[in-house]
Amino acid sequence: MNFITKSFSELTTTELYQILQLRSEVFVVEQDCVYQDVDFKDQKAMHVFGIKNDKIVAYTRIFKPGDYFKNASIGRVVVQENQRKFGYGHQIMKVSIDAIKNFFKVDKITISAQKYLKKFYESHQFIQVGEEYLEDGIPHIRMDRY
Repeated sequence: MNFITKSFSELTTTELYQILQLRSEVFVVEQDCVYQDVDFKDQKAMHVFGIKNDKIVAYTRIFKPGDYFKNASIGRVVVQENQRKFGYGHQIMKVSIDAIKNFFKVDKITISAQKYLKKFYESHQFIQVGEEYLEDGIPHIRMDRY
């Protein structure tokens, strides 16, 4: 797996298309959730993605402090369903956390996590802050990493 981090303007049209396709495949189709994925926040984000056999199979977008939350943030964490058994979710999170440190020079990170993934994010030193809430009809929790 080769991991790459790019700004929105650095993405090729093929990379952008593959990213949007992967996000739609998982968040809209697999999770059966109708929501507006194309939210005009991609232009502010750095895009972290993993390529295997010339295809993007893992992805996150990261934000500097103030662009999404007060702290830096990681969002749209996604791994193609048939690739999850290889641990790419953990790898993309490590790469994303390192990218925040390298690009934004901060350690504090806030995420809006799907509740069922709480233990996954806890394994990356995130802790739950506050109560559960619904986002796009799916239970979420705020989690912070210091």
